[in-house]
Amino acid sequence: MTSRDQSALFAARMRAAGLPELAVKTFAHYYAQLVAGATGLIAEREIEPVGALPDAATFGDALAERGRRALARTVLVKLNGGLATSMGLTGPKALLTVKEGLTFLDVVMRQAEIQRIPLVLMDSFSTHAATLAAVARHPKARADLVVAFEQHKIPKITKDGLAPGLWPKDPQLEWCPPGHGNLYAALATSGALDRLLADGYEHAFVSNVDNLGAVIDPAILGHFVEREHAFMMEVTDRTEADKKGGHLARHRDGRLVLRESAQCPHDDQAAFQDVARHRYFNTNNIWLSLPRLKAFLDANAGVVRLPIIRNTKTIDPRDPASPVVYQLETAMGAAIELFADAAAVRVPRLRFAAVKKTGDLLGIRSDAFVLTDDSRIVTNPARTLGTLVVNLDDRFYAFIDQMEARFPHGAPSLLGCEKLEVTGDVRFGRNVVVLGVARVVNESDAPREIPDGAVLAG
Repeated sequence: MTSRDQSALFAARMRAAGLPELAVKTFAHYYAQLVAGATGLIAEREIEPVGALPDAATFGDALAERGRRALARTVLVKLNGGLATSMGLTGPKALLTVKEGLTFLDVVMRQAEIQRIPLVLMDSFSTHAATLAAVARHPKARADLVVAFEQHKIPKITKDGLAPGLWPKDPQLEWCPPGHGNLYAALATSGALDRLLADGYEHAFVSNVDNLGAVIDPAILGHFVEREHAFMMEVTDRTEADKKGGHLARHRDGRLVLRESAQCPHDDQAAFQDVARHRYFNTNNIWLSLPRLKAFLDANAGVVRLPIIRNTKTIDPRDPASPVVYQLETAMGAAIELFADAAAVRVPRLRFAAVKKTGDLLGIRSDAFVLTDDSRIVTNPARTLGTLVVNLDDRFYAFIDQMEARFPHGAPSLLGCEKLEVTGDVRFGRNVVVLGVARVVNESDAPREIPDGAVLAG
C-alpha cells in the first residue's frame, strides 16, 4: 500500500472517530513528514546558546500595576490531559489530593475565582469526562468560570509499514494524544478561542495543571502586555536535575527555538546536557496574545506547523511484546520559533514546582509548603533552606497507595529538611521530624518502622 493510500486510511479512521477536519489535516502534515524520513532532530551545529534574558525578578511596581489592569482581559489556561498512571492511579492527575484536602483542580479553580478570570482546561480524551464531573460537583462552579474542551487524538503508527496501529484487545490503545502542541488547533476547533475573543479576552497564561508554582504574576503579565509580544515563554536557570529536559536555544538566523531531549541526536547528548552551555530550562509556562494567535491560525489555514517529535513506544505501554509504534507529538513551547516577535523571560525557580513523583507530592503535603489565602502553594516563610528534595525508593513508594501506607499519619515535618532520601521498606510514625540532609536505609527484607516523635538528621 502506498503512503497516499495509508494517509487516506488514517484520514478515514479519524473522521469515523468524529475528529474535526483540521485535526485530520494536521495529522496528514506530520504523517507526510514521517514518510519522508523526518525525525525532528535538531543538531547542535544548527543552534547557538541563549545569553542574557529579561529577568522577572527586576520587574517593578509599574509593570505589576499594568498587569493588574490587564487581568480583566486575561484567562488562565491549564493543560489537563495527563493521568496519574505513573503514580498508580487511573484518573486525571488534576483530581489528585495535593494540599489540605484540595486537589490540583480545586486549587486552580480557587485561583481563577479569586482573580475573577476564567479557567480554561484543555483535557484529553482520557480526562475530559471525569474532569467535567468534578467541575460540576464543585460548590462554586459557574458556567462563566470554567471553560473545558477536549484536545484531539491521533492514531498510533506502526514502525513496520507506517500503517494504523491495531490492538483489538483494547482499541482505545490505538490512539494517543498529539502532545500539548495541539493546544492551538484544539482551541480553534472547540470554539473556545472564538468564544474568549468574543467575550473581550486578549491574553492567556498557559501552564501544566500539576505545576503549583505557575500562577498569574501581575508584573510578568505587565511586561508581556507592554512589549506587545504574540508569544512569550518563561524559562528558569537549568540545573543538573534538568539536564534531560527541554532547553531554549537560538537558530543561526536569530530565532528562538525549543529543543526537547527527543529532538537531540545521540552524538549531541553531551552538549544537550551541558547546563553551563544551554542555561535555560523550559518551565512550560507561556503567555499568548489571543488576537495574534487567531490571526496566525487564519493566515495558515489553522495548521500550526510545529517541529515534529517522533516517539517510539509499544502500542500497549504495559506489554513490551506488543507491536512497536510511532507516536507523533509536538511541544506547545516550540511555537516560539513561529512568531517573529516571540520572546522569553527568566523567572525564579519557584514558578516551576511540578509534581511528577510521589516524593514531590510528599514534599508539597508537608509543612515545608503552605497554602496561602489567595490559593497559592508556596514555600513556608519559616523555612530558611533552599529547594527541598525528596527521593523515595521506587520499589516501595512509586504509587500513591504505597506511599500513603508507609506514611499513614501524613508527611513528616520537612520544614528544616534540605534533602530526604528513603531506601527500602520503611514505615514512618506520627510526628516524625526530618532535619538537614537525612538518609533512611533499610537493607533487610522485613519492613522497618520509624517510631512516633523521632527526629531524623544525617
